[in-house]
Amino acid sequence: MNKLEQLKSMSIVVADTGDIEAIKLYQPRDCTTNPSLILKAAQLVGYGSLLTAAKSGVAGGENVDAVIDRLTVQIGAELTRIVPGDVSTEVDARLSFDKDAMLSRARHLIALYEGQGVGRDRILIKLAATWEGIQAAQILEGEGIRCNLTLIFGLEQAIACAQAGAYLISPFVGRITDWYKKSTGIKDYPIDEDPGVQSVRKIYSHFKEQGYATVVMGASFRSAAQVEALAGCDRLTVSPQLLGELAADEGVLERQLQPSEGKRTETAITEADYRWSLAENPMAGEKLNEGIRGFHQDTQKLRELLAQA
Repeated sequence: MNKLEQLKSMSIVVADTGDIEAIKLYQPRDCTTNPSLILKAAQLVGYGSLLTAAKSGVAGGENVDAVIDRLTVQIGAELTRIVPGDVSTEVDARLSFDKDAMLSRARHLIALYEGQGVGRDRILIKLAATWEGIQAAQILEGEGIRCNLTLIFGLEQAIACAQAGAYLISPFVGRITDWYKKSTGIKDYPIDEDPGVQSVRKIYSHFKEQGYATVVMGASFRSAAQVEALAGCDRLTVSPQLLGELAADEGVLERQLQPSEGKRTETAITEADYRWSLAENPMAGEKLNEGIRGFHQDTQKLRELLAQA
């Protein structure tokens, strides 16, 4: 087996793309999208008719946010026809600090999916893991709407998500490594010393030791080596480029993370604990806000694209 095939035997492999052809080629179980990926996907040939219809809606005076939601769900619905598992769809990043607005938008997205014939059992609603996003997820989970809390950069942030009952978290690897490379001047880390890899390993081990049911899905990879270093993690969402590198590698892939069952012993993370953890950890605080800004900027680019004749 090549390394991608071996990885699939250890972790659920998720495609970090909306590219239908790439998904068909690498056959992941799930796929994830975000505003950046929707922006790229909307310009692919396979979605040409959807993009044309969306532009017509904006030109006809429809609210651009409503058009973007519809386009996002239409792309997501197409993806559910290709992968057998979950498709993640993200709530507008501008709402990341407004719990009620996130709740309203999440419910709206689920209603749009149901209108496309896609049940909520196939969709993960992605929310930025702000304190408000975590509280919104707790409510949505109670309504049977599973959530993917994204932009996870620290252990306390991850714990708060698990304690809120989030179905899945996406701790980022590459963006953490980027931050440390820039702040320390170190150009390359040995893979076992890679700060992004270490962060996800720490979260995974802690969750298993504490018996949290929340799924850990490593995300934001910069290299195949980072993916390999997390083999055995519950899920790994990987770009088509890195999926291709793994598929082309006939070497042996060793399992790095082992599942275990523990019992929760720690106290609940409070809002004060959560906010202090981001203040105390400059990397986590900076990358969370930077990630929210980045997703918003790509949504703005999509708005501009839809406004073009």
